[in-house]
Amino acid sequence: MCDVITPTMLAVASMSMGAATAGMQIHGQRQQAKTQAKVQKNASAAERQRYLQEVSSMRVQQGQEEVAAAQKINESARKAREARATARVSAGEAGVAGLSVDALINDLTKQEAEFNFATQQQLEMNDVGRTMQLENAGLSFTNNMLRINKPIEQPDYLGAAISGAQTGMSTYSTLK
Repeated sequence: MCDVITPTMLAVASMSMGAATAGMQIHGQRQQAKTQAKVQKNASAAERQRYLQEVSSMRVQQGQEEVAAAQKINESARKAREARATARVSAGEAGVAGLSVDALINDLTKQEAEFNFATQQQLEMNDVGRTMQLENAGLSFTNNMLRINKPIEQPDYLGAAISGAQTGMSTYSTLK
């Protein structure tokens, strides 16, 4: 008995081959989309963590600068009180009183105020710079998230079906 391949059997085999090809393409495209989504999710989480650490670091630095400035101002106030007290006692022991002692006390108070003002002004300038750094960090975060989370190409069902049909037709033509 001789095995005969009928045109119907040939057509069914060709269509099956085309359908299998289309199915494999769709499966591959789905897997690729899932993998890309997972990669984007992980990269997004890492970028969020990086951004939070950057901002946190800036805020810690800000707090340290504020503490240091407060310590400088307190030290300045203590030294100014000591200098004024020493000046009063020295002037009293020397028998000096009046406007010259008042002028010396006022000069010491003025020096303290100028130091405190300069320290506060430096702190404010640091805050302006930090605000700009925070804005830049926010822009970098946004740009990185946009770069990471580009649209994921979804399975092309029509393209896979057309490719499968072409494969089936090619197989049919070859086997015929």
